[in-house]
Amino acid sequence: MAFTKKTVRDIDVDGKRVLMRVDFNVPLKDGVVTDDTRVRAAIPTISYLKDHNAKVILMSHLGRPKGDGPEPELSLKPAADKLAELTGYEVKFVDDTYGEKAAEAVAALEPGDILVLENVRFDKREKKNDPEIAKTLASYGDVFVLDAFGTAHRAQGSVVGPAAYLPAVAGFLLEKEVDTLTGIFAEPERPFVAIVGGSKVSSKIGVLDHLIDSADTLIIGGGMAYTFFLAKGYTVGTSLQEPDWVERAGEMLKKAEDKGVKILLPVDNIVTDHFGEDAVGEVVDSDKIPADRMGMDIGPKTEALYAEAIAGAKTVFWNGPMGVFEMDQFAHGTQAVAEAVAANEGCTSIIGGGDSVAAVNKFDLADKMSWISTGGGASMELVEGKALPGVEALNDAE
Repeated sequence: MAFTKKTVRDIDVDGKRVLMRVDFNVPLKDGVVTDDTRVRAAIPTISYLKDHNAKVILMSHLGRPKGDGPEPELSLKPAADKLAELTGYEVKFVDDTYGEKAAEAVAALEPGDILVLENVRFDKREKKNDPEIAKTLASYGDVFVLDAFGTAHRAQGSVVGPAAYLPAVAGFLLEKEVDTLTGIFAEPERPFVAIVGGSKVSSKIGVLDHLIDSADTLIIGGGMAYTFFLAKGYTVGTSLQEPDWVERAGEMLKKAEDKGVKILLPVDNIVTDHFGEDAVGEVVDSDKIPADRMGMDIGPKTEALYAEAIAGAKTVFWNGPMGVFEMDQFAHGTQAVAEAVAANEGCTSIIGGGDSVAAVNKFDLADKMSWISTGGGASMELVEGKALPGVEALNDAE
């Protein structure tokens, strides 16, 4: 499915001020970026603009500031430093976003310069898509580029606002993300195996529904599996469960059966008596979870079952871990699935953002995947077939 919006290739940026929304929402520890995936993902577009003599003004959010002013621990300065480190470019930073200091920093730019503005969310009007915010940001640029796929599903000031005042085009990352994620569902090479994990059925109901319409096999893991167990009449002890969604889970199992889609649920689980770093796991079959135990991961028989299904796939889409992978003793199921996807060299593998990306990085398998999406929520909304406000706001390709 071809991308239907204009991109940076379609406009002249020579000598122009290019206001670019990137996704530098990166994890920080002691003021240092601990995962630079999102910074790296923005570099192709930034380099293209620099090479074509643009004055590049980058803006992003980071974390969830209150919106009442600067919060030093959520400054974008570490992200600007990381960009400089990765590219070797001189990257300027201004500790202001909407004020005179920012405007002066923009005015001082020469062609080929790169400037990073401070966190757009230090002002609460950003999340409300306040037109004053949009006008201020638009005043910095002659052209607006959206390359922040991770926030393209949010109609916020820095994501959609400038598009009302400036020519608005996509960066290379946004184009590739949308192309890849829509293409996989439009014409997947079959067998198409989708893997969905994570804690809640309720948060992924649209995704699960859409996958039943397009996949040949749907593998379910993580906390959401226990709600499906309840729909099958199993007891789940103290495991994470959503009683209000049991009936809906049952309907999905029936829909899959009617469509001839194979749904694989865990056949065994690693359970424990409490949630904690010191918790010790034991293996039990899915229909025999004791009343005082909670599921924390898929078991070894399930790992083998899932690996077999993945090995036969030509297309794999994966979103969400199989268990509480942040705790090493409950990470094995997620690691087994990651390794099974990595081992199938003949398939196209799409990792759909969020915790799945963290898992693939944790197990050092990122280079074995065909495409790793930088957006969690945005990926899921595309998979559901929803339009993304950030993309909709861009100029149509001619």
